[in-house]
Amino acid sequence: MLKITNAEFITSAAGKAQFVESEKPVIAVCGKSNVGKSSFINMLAGRKKLAKVSKEPGRTRLVNYFDFGEFLLADLPGYGFARVSKEEKAKWAKLLDDFFAERRAAHVFALCDVRHDPTADDRQMIEYLYYHIMPFTVIATKADKLSKAAAARGVENIACAFKCGRDDILLTSSQTRQGLEGVLNRLEQILIKQ
Repeated sequence: MLKITNAEFITSAAGKAQFVESEKPVIAVCGKSNVGKSSFINMLAGRKKLAKVSKEPGRTRLVNYFDFGEFLLADLPGYGFARVSKEEKAKWAKLLDDFFAERRAAHVFALCDVRHDPTADDRQMIEYLYYHIMPFTVIATKADKLSKAAAARGVENIACAFKCGRDDILLTSSQTRQGLEGVLNRLEQILIKQ
């Protein structure tokens, strides 16, 4: 299994001119505001404060790059709910479009909160990835907030909404580190193909 021994923040990009060029594969992390992207990144890194965690949605406004040794991780701005202007939301949408248009990610981890049915924004993101034939894995977050049965139902609902198999969804909790091994195994499979 892949071992992550060191992860470091590299830089933030506000536009495509600042996107990082690298020989290493780039894994993108996307999801709606407050889905737990920063907590997920910290769980992967085995560190509490690599990515800044906030209770307030919409804190990630740039593409934040992290070096995980064998790959780079790009933390994308959250979509959906955030108390920001339409202009700011439009800026984030352009940033995401530019990022994906240039095929900058070898793989995308699409995060979805297992406690809620996917939103229209979530479905739109997955449809975008399907349409552009971008390889992705759905990560269901916040499993610790539900019973095992409720979490299983949540995964079922996500699979149905995204038209994918239940086994294509990795159930995780950054609090308990549930699912970390599955994510590391998936990363290993992704890196072997590069």
